[in-house]
Amino acid sequence: MAGPKLDGAGVAKMTTLETAMNQVQRLHTVVELCGVAVKGNKPVASFIPQIKRAGHPLVGLLKSQYGLISDQASAFLLVSTRGGTNDQSRLRALREGLAQLRVQIELAIAKVQELHTVEKAHDT
Repeated sequence: MAGPKLDGAGVAKMTTLETAMNQVQRLHTVVELCGVAVKGNKPVASFIPQIKRAGHPLVGLLKSQYGLISDQASAFLLVSTRGGTNDQSRLRALREGLAQLRVQIELAIAKVQELHTVEKAHDT
């Protein structure tokens, strides 16, 4: 069963949000690999460039239509590169930041569906 029928602007926004959700999922994978390293008392410095590589396209993707979510993604990247914290607290901050990003994108998806759903014309 297909989802609700959206108008043109809704389709464009939904495409952006689905791409963003895929990129958040990729970030989640990298963060959880970092979590495995933390649990094994291994250094996590090698994961920071991966997080930056996966996160920067997300910021650019969201900037034009969803500036506030893009700013939140930028803050997530800032937390990932901040020094002076131990690996446990960095991992906790990364997980919290990803959860916030995911919630904001899911809320934006619900809002797009609410605002851009069109009635289907019934053929008689």
